[in-house]
Amino acid sequence: MILVADSGSTKTNWIAINDRGETHFKIDTHGLNPAVFSRETLYDRVITKKELVEIKDQVKEIYFYGAGCGTKKAADYLKALFEDIFTNAHIEIYEDTIAAVKSLQTDTPGVVCILGTGSNCSYYDGKETHQKIISLGYMLMDSASGNYYGKQIIKDHAYGKMPAELAKKFESEHDLNPDTIKTNIYKKDNPNTYLASVGRFLIENKNSDYAQKIIKDGLRFFVENQIMQFEESKHVPIYFVGSIAHFLHDEIVEVLKEYDLILGKIVRHPILTLAAAHASKLTK
Repeated sequence: MILVADSGSTKTNWIAINDRGETHFKIDTHGLNPAVFSRETLYDRVITKKELVEIKDQVKEIYFYGAGCGTKKAADYLKALFEDIFTNAHIEIYEDTIAAVKSLQTDTPGVVCILGTGSNCSYYDGKETHQKIISLGYMLMDSASGNYYGKQIIKDHAYGKMPAELAKKFESEHDLNPDTIKTNIYKKDNPNTYLASVGRFLIENKNSDYAQKIIKDGLRFFVENQIMQFEESKHVPIYFVGSIAHFLHDEIVEVLKEYDLILGKIVRHPILTLAAAHASKLTK
């Protein structure tokens, strides 16, 4: 049995593949970002999932692609945790940008961007990925991500900058009591996931002038500080992976045109391509 996982901070997609290369199950757990969650939380999120526990002794290989796994320390930390659970498995941990590249199924060089709960960006030369900036996490980076947009609209609402009609709708759908917001950000687990859940409101109401400005300003910041750090970006396709990229397809097209950049393609769920690639090796 092989397990393939693609994880952000909000959710982890798992696909189990049997020895014949067939899908045994597809499940989701909460996110397993080692840069955000404690060992206890990470362990709990795996060991309490019945489907994973039932096959843990049968699993021979695990290929885990995840947010927060970009440093050796973080990858080793998560690998050791999995080794305590899946005691018979060979385990490989990769950064989420590797999943993004593999999901594109291309040998064409390009800049590969992730826009989900968080954000990231790498250059793929056709064989290897190259990263210039190491993410400092949701508090300092993650531009144009779900949690970034959540922060923007919470602040705008607090400062009275949100249009009245939209503010009224926002208040009806979210608990915007200052104590609630501060508890979710400073005291509870998953502050980035909480912010991304609030940011969904902006995406769902993206057709207003107010929303369009925030969305496109976030994308412009991402382009200028992430994509354009690579000189090659002027000459190669710009690929996107993730749910935010999927829902902001039109806005991404418009902003890239402002910078004379070329859109490659947008992939919402990398896990399907990743699992198929690993399954194909079993049937050869």
